[in-house]
Amino acid sequence: MPIVERRTNPARQLVELAREATVAVEAILADAVRAVQAKVSVEGVLVGKLVDREQRATHGLAWLATYVESIRQLTAFAERMQIDQALGALEDHLVRIGLGEYLAQITGGIPISQSEIVRPSDFGLTREQVEARLVPAVAALIADGNTAPRRAAVVELLRADAHPALGLDDTLEAIRDEMHKFADAEVIPFAQQWHRSNSYIPMDVINHMAAMGVFGLTIPEQYGGMGLGKESMCVVSEELSRGYIGVGSLGTRSEIAAELIQAGGTLDQKNKWLPKIASGEVLPTAVFTEPNTGSDLASIKTRAVREGNVYKVYGNKTWITHPVRADVMTLLVRTNPKEPGHRGLSMLLAEKPRGDDAKPFPVKGMTGTEIEVLGYRGMKEYEIAFDGFEVKAENLLGGVEGLGFKQLMQTFESARIQTAARAIGVAQAAMETALGYATQRVQFGQPIVAFPRVSDKIAMMATEILIARQLTYYAARQKDSGRRCDLEAGMAKLLAARVAWANADNGVQIHGGNGFALEFPASRILCDARILNIFEGAAEIQAQVIARRLLDGTN
Repeated sequence: MPIVERRTNPARQLVELAREATVAVEAILADAVRAVQAKVSVEGVLVGKLVDREQRATHGLAWLATYVESIRQLTAFAERMQIDQALGALEDHLVRIGLGEYLAQITGGIPISQSEIVRPSDFGLTREQVEARLVPAVAALIADGNTAPRRAAVVELLRADAHPALGLDDTLEAIRDEMHKFADAEVIPFAQQWHRSNSYIPMDVINHMAAMGVFGLTIPEQYGGMGLGKESMCVVSEELSRGYIGVGSLGTRSEIAAELIQAGGTLDQKNKWLPKIASGEVLPTAVFTEPNTGSDLASIKTRAVREGNVYKVYGNKTWITHPVRADVMTLLVRTNPKEPGHRGLSMLLAEKPRGDDAKPFPVKGMTGTEIEVLGYRGMKEYEIAFDGFEVKAENLLGGVEGLGFKQLMQTFESARIQTAARAIGVAQAAMETALGYATQRVQFGQPIVAFPRVSDKIAMMATEILIARQLTYYAARQKDSGRRCDLEAGMAKLLAARVAWANADNGVQIHGGNGFALEFPASRILCDARILNIFEGAAEIQAQVIARRLLDGTN
């Protein structure tokens, strides 16, 4: 490409620089993988104890890979926008800030938590090894990327009600617009009240969501769904979570149940349950976790004993979301106590009547206690005890015992992609709330958004939302194409959860003392954001899974 053409076409120049930088950081990642493999392998074989001992290096490697994928997807976004001539001023600034900042962190230090920074030396890389990979494009993007003028320009454009392009097709854009309007009209005005009173999301809101097709987005049309892909799930989850994470999360349980049944159910089970889930007639809940297992699902102890035409369930489950008003539970149990680990597990489609606050579980053999939580309200969390609770034997998912863990694993990719989308919605809510407050709040004779330490925070909020969104949409497209995408899904969830928390925390800081007041939405958004780094795979577990994939060579 002639130098003069690069100089006269800024959009094309940006794409070319981004491509060159992507190649450079891919090489750094490859160097890091080899260096960490040397730390945790013996004669070329990974050793679990070494992987655990070197968690700073292995988990840091997961974050490095997430950053490299983020740069790939920012580059791909810029390229698509450039081809479509849609790379406007706002998109250009956000991409350049994102590329510059993430490249600088890759070479200088990536924050993997509030108090942990991973640097190239933690992988076993020398400064000379890293510098050998740094082509001029990296230095150019860092120098011209996250600058004060760009950050100020981003905030001015946001204040003028500019919105970055999402790169969606017409169908997804129409869905996004419908969900955006719904959240603005029926969710945001009431979310603070629902949160503060720890109230259930009203059934009329749920019924409206059902009428819009929220619960049947990805269910095939033959079963009454819309037959759309996971990218549509991301768009809907993001917009609804922007309104209130509880509303955005109502579809999670339907998504998990539908995917379990689609992938592992018998034909009769598909015909019975999928149309009811798609229409919203049946509200599912996921009942997997136990008090002493956490992420170690293969160690669960809740057992189901076959007696004639029923299974009788005994044991305890915890952190069960929206179980009182659910009509069916996807219930992971041990049907064969003689089989160790995951081999003895099965999944039951356990029917139950709806309850209410006065009588949460009006059925024999099932009791529960509410777990009071800081945020993520509107559905309520419960610990549940089963003592002879009966499930029809015909509701054994797939009709064969011992497949429960395998069936559940098939849902993890979608669940983590959907959680990443929820996190983006929360991050967006934090940014919009902070921008609105900073524009209205006057101190020392001017709106506080005029002060760089305030506007800089908002600019980075917008930048990282764009990065997390592109990474999440990419993971969804991978899933829709039928490819294995646990790596991409894990990266999307890992980054988006951090972005949500950072945005929510900065939003409170911008509000000052008012951010700590219960009456201001910023306090609720902070509480809601915190759970995203914990459920659907805590950040540490997520990093462990990503690292193992990178290190064993199956990525």
